[in-house]
Amino acid sequence: MAARPIRLIQYGLGPIGAATAALIRRRNGAELVGAIDIDPEKVGRDVGEILGTAPSGIEVVDRLAALPAEARPDVAIHTTASYFPAFASQIEELLDAGLDIVSSSEELSFPWIANPEQARTLDERAKERGRTVLGTGVNPGFIMDALPLTLTALCQETTRIEVRRSIDASLRRGPFQRKIGAGMTVADFEQRMVEGRMGHVGLPESMHMLFRGLGHEMTASASEVRPLVAEAEIVTDHVKVAPGEVRGLEQVLRGSSTGLEIELRFIASLGADEDGDRILIDGVPSLDVSLSGTNGDLATAAILLNAVPLVVEAAPGLTTMATLPIVHAW
Repeated sequence: MAARPIRLIQYGLGPIGAATAALIRRRNGAELVGAIDIDPEKVGRDVGEILGTAPSGIEVVDRLAALPAEARPDVAIHTTASYFPAFASQIEELLDAGLDIVSSSEELSFPWIANPEQARTLDERAKERGRTVLGTGVNPGFIMDALPLTLTALCQETTRIEVRRSIDASLRRGPFQRKIGAGMTVADFEQRMVEGRMGHVGLPESMHMLFRGLGHEMTASASEVRPLVAEAEIVTDHVKVAPGEVRGLEQVLRGSSTGLEIELRFIASLGADEDGDRILIDGVPSLDVSLSGTNGDLATAAILLNAVPLVVEAAPGLTTMATLPIVHAW
């Protein structure tokens, strides 16, 4: 007898959440049974209408408690916020409802360094409820941490890892273009940097996942973020950038310990010359691996859903992509 489909709710219907919900509806072995979003323009509407697909019979609700009793979900795909203070109570609520969780929240991908107390609390709560919580995505969650960590399986020795991710943001979703500062003045960009509100979220989490995965503790680090400035006007479906305004950013994080150095370089801009990923590993043997065609939005939806069966089978608690078995398509 075939196993019953895994019953999922989609918590958050922004661009990534909507893409994941649409993928769930197409995936054999998965069943979308509920959807949650606080946007009043979405609440009360059929999920299919929001996704631009056939009607689903599932009405979007504004809170977990409003899900119909017949939903009976197994897992929540959570796609709301990047930072711990914004999403911690949501994760706690989902655990209290008895659900396993796969989340795209960047600070959940390896939270023990930046948010140790919150991570300990969530881990204890998950174990008490007998449920598993995973934070993942393309980056953090794969390209700049889980993938290079896996590649070191081919090396007898590893002394240095460099990951370079370059994205042409012109065709990416509007929130991503605004997240990298597109259309801002340089002064506004730099002020937001001072306030801690600008830059890609997740590089420290990726860095620590790599060091810990290789049995090291990072002893020194340095980071920098600089705006990339438009030389000519750039117009996308979401922003208009005048010459001299910000078209994107370059962000670098370097870390070291005795015997290991790591550099993570994230570049995202409108009209970028490069669009791809490169992983360099110095060791025995040394490796040079390049990827092209990694669509961040499509890949994020994919990895969130592809992780679900492994999270369902994993031991209770807060887990990471470094401790799960290899996530793959299903």
